[in-house]
Amino acid sequence: MRTEDLQGPLTSDAVLAALSPGLHELGYTVETGKTAASKVRRPVLFGEGGSPTVTYEVDGVHDDLGIVLEVEAGRGARGNAAYRDVIRASLIVDVRFLVLLMPVVYRINMTSGRKTQVAAYREARDMLEAIYASRRLPLPFEGVLLVGY
Repeated sequence: MRTEDLQGPLTSDAVLAALSPGLHELGYTVETGKTAASKVRRPVLFGEGGSPTVTYEVDGVHDDLGIVLEVEAGRGARGNAAYRDVIRASLIVDVRFLVLLMPVVYRINMTSGRKTQVAAYREARDMLEAIYASRRLPLPFEGVLLVGY
């Protein structure tokens, strides 16, 4: 599916909804809504009796392959969500791979009436390149896939 085919604003929810059928076919569990029952949570820390004491919500997960999927849009373009996604995914138990989807360009209508653009994909790519090139912050992933849409 092309992002041009999506109806309405290009939100992370809209992108995830468009990808969901294919992801389900591939064995992913995918967030289906905003209610607690619709969320996909994965454990980070465990307490007494082996019960999770800290869990994180993710957009999708393939448990057998150890893949966490995160789709970002406006907040991701403006609020450093890529940083948060990388750190949080690295703390989730048994995650081997991170798939991060970012808009190539996110257009923002400012309250002043001005319009601006954020190069979200490029900024996420630059951040990942810096992390891996510097080797100062080793990540536990076997791989990270960054997808621009």
